[in-house]
Amino acid sequence: MTGLEQMTRWIIMPLTAAIMSFGYVYAQQPSPQTQAQTAAPNPYLMGTEGLDQGPRGVTSYMPVAITESFAALMARLSGEKPGVQQAHNALLSERYDLSDRPAQGVTMDRTKPIQEGVRVKLPAGVTWESLAAMSPDQIRDQNLYPKGFYPLPHPKHQEGGFVFPHFLIDAIKQQDGRDLRRFDVDFDLPDHFLAEFPPAMYLTPRTDLGDVTQGKLITLTNYYQMLNGILTPRQLEGLRLLLTPFPQQQFNATEDRRAELPSQGAACFDCHSNGHQNGATHEAPDARPQWFRHRIKTISLRGLNVQRLFGSQRALKTVEDFTEFEQRTAYFDGDIVEATKKG
Repeated sequence: MTGLEQMTRWIIMPLTAAIMSFGYVYAQQPSPQTQAQTAAPNPYLMGTEGLDQGPRGVTSYMPVAITESFAALMARLSGEKPGVQQAHNALLSERYDLSDRPAQGVTMDRTKPIQEGVRVKLPAGVTWESLAAMSPDQIRDQNLYPKGFYPLPHPKHQEGGFVFPHFLIDAIKQQDGRDLRRFDVDFDLPDHFLAEFPPAMYLTPRTDLGDVTQGKLITLTNYYQMLNGILTPRQLEGLRLLLTPFPQQQFNATEDRRAELPSQGAACFDCHSNGHQNGATHEAPDARPQWFRHRIKTISLRGLNVQRLFGSQRALKTVEDFTEFEQRTAYFDGDIVEATKKG
């Protein structure tokens, strides 16, 4: 290859790459018609106000520089809380029968009753039999699809973040001194639909011990005393990490937190009480704009030793990858910039 050919090659190749890159970027831009689209109602969140943000959010990121003082933020969101709670409770009442109807003879480990019966409400004048006799098109055209089968929104969907049931908040505050109560929203589901608290914990290598919790909530303040001599040193260290609080979007020391006092954050076992679950809720970080994000519920860690795929997209291959992802994005509503800011 001559010197001229080499020079021509090194000029043309970057120029071609630049043109192709520009074409790709240009192809990703929305058309003027798309940009001008107005917000359309979200069929999955019918009955919830203020969530229809259109087909595209203004930005994928949350604001980093906060111009509102914490005192003003807390006063504003606390004042909005009654209206937020009322609207969400109305949605729950419209969709579900939340009455306490325990099943006879069916209980959890510590005798808490299991609820029974169909809890999704039907539109007025409709029965399950009449729905079964209709075609899908008829149900859709007459808007008779039961709203209880739509995805359940977060208690404050436009905000998201962890929301803990009151019994977990009280127990953590008493034992560890951390307050996981939010001033802008409360947990929404009645206690009788949640797992018993604190749940039992069984060790796969020590089935002879039965429930090792002694009926207590395992926290950073009591885990060593309870499990020293039962777990291996490696297991004790792993449990310590699961019980150690780390900064989280709503519970940290910054001025845009949702807890009254600055906080060390939330621990893994705050959601997965005793390695099980307590009903704590959050929003999946996998979609934008905000109203596309699904509410997620804490799942049990029982059986994790035989699980092979992790994460809300079931795309992570190890628990180590999952925990790194949680720390980098999920604890901060999927925003790596917020994760860096909050530590």
